[in-house]
Amino acid sequence: MKKVLVLGGGMIGRAISLDLANRHHVTVADISKNTLATIPSSGSIKTLLLDCKDGKAVKGSVDGFDLAICAVPGFLGFKVLEMLIEAKIDVVDISFSPENTLDLDSLAVENNVTAVVDMGVAPGLGNLILGYHDASMEVNFFECLVGGLPTLRSFPFEYKAPFSPVDVMEIYLRPARLFENGCVVTKPALSDPEQVEFKEIGTLESFNTDGLRSLLFTMKHISNMREKTLRYPGHRDRIMSLLAAGFLSEKPLDINGSHISPLEFTSKILFDSWSLDPKEDEFTAMKITVKGETESHIWELLDRTDHTTQTSSMARTTGYTCCAVAELVLAKKWQRAGVSPGELVGRQEGVFDFVRHFLEERKINLTHHTSTA
Repeated sequence: MKKVLVLGGGMIGRAISLDLANRHHVTVADISKNTLATIPSSGSIKTLLLDCKDGKAVKGSVDGFDLAICAVPGFLGFKVLEMLIEAKIDVVDISFSPENTLDLDSLAVENNVTAVVDMGVAPGLGNLILGYHDASMEVNFFECLVGGLPTLRSFPFEYKAPFSPVDVMEIYLRPARLFENGCVVTKPALSDPEQVEFKEIGTLESFNTDGLRSLLFTMKHISNMREKTLRYPGHRDRIMSLLAAGFLSEKPLDINGSHISPLEFTSKILFDSWSLDPKEDEFTAMKITVKGETESHIWELLDRTDHTTQTSSMARTTGYTCCAVAELVLAKKWQRAGVSPGELVGRQEGVFDFVRHFLEERKINLTHHTSTA
């Protein structure tokens, strides 16, 4: 058994910790006592009160561990990842920070650290799939459609956030970068809406979001790539209304001597209405399309809340993908020094098959369809 430190005990960090604790000694670190109280205590899992903004404390916490999992909120992710690399511990990261984690590659090489980043469902699993195909065919098109949604549609937004609502607002505001005809094209978030049919779910709406991340730098040979977020039809229009009315502006307003940004105010309001109740049914839907000159591959995933373990589908699909890759790193089956996103890891023979089997054991099933030109 190895020793694993999980930084962040939220919904996804909890799922990761409980799964890894079946095979390893796990310590979950978080700044919140209330969050740590949700982690079941056992002989193989411990908790640690830790402020991840404290670099000295973070670096001191990794002593004696074989691997760190970075599951902190996105706004902290890049700095915490940097701290862990400087502490010379291998790490698998799911924080999805807005910064380019590839900027830490030389630091990881210098410290001989294996750092696998963006290793959730999307980015993450979709990147593994792309890497898997890119190793054996000439890919010219990649599309990832993905979203986590409540089963029950409730007015007005028909949405609940399976992770931090603050991070959700970020994807509605950050301009989306796509690859079109071999060039990076920037479009507004929420642009190019399209309706997509999913079995068992019905009609969902997709729109551009800035989800390609590392693919913009590692897969420049692929002419066309895009990532789109899935929501129920109508949700996008309501977010567009908030944008148009100024509710998502970051410019502070002076209200009777108090300064607050509309975005901060709106996020506070939505935090309560968007918070996902642990007993609430939700699902994660994903459709990955990889095309070449002579063949096309479509991978689909539909996963739902596991009420037996009280684990949301987003926590399952994100967390268990992370756990699978963590096992590869712990077993030295992936040990490249530097920062590696999923598309590089997926190119290695056997990696995607291992991850897919790992997910199937946890009843997360991918369906695969192929066609030839």
